[in-house]
Amino acid sequence: MSDIDDRISRVAWNADGLAPVIVQQWDTREVLMLAWVDREALRRTLSSGRATYWSRSRQEYWRKGDTSGHIQAVREARLDCDGDAILLAVDQTGPACHTGTRTCFDTTDLEAVVGTGAE
Repeated sequence: MSDIDDRISRVAWNADGLAPVIVQQWDTREVLMLAWVDREALRRTLSSGRATYWSRSRQEYWRKGDTSGHIQAVREARLDCDGDAILLAVDQTGPACHTGTRTCFDTTDLEAVVGTGAE
């Protein structure tokens, strides 16, 4: 088994063979987007240094920036404590969101009650 295959085998894939990827700017830690990978997309990401995802709607791989020029150069990849989510730190060129904004998380605030930590 290759080193990359060993790392990929640590992921706890969901029933569809996918894992969520939280993508953040590597130096500022700004959360940019959420995407999905399967084994092959993660293999491509880890071996190429460019973020590759699985499109659930189009049922195909997409390497971020190939059509838009908004490349995500991988700086770091980590698994969470359960192995079922991936944190990908990237150097984002241009907007990360398909709407043209820097991040996918700059829209409607859900207006959550702000906790005090005392409850």
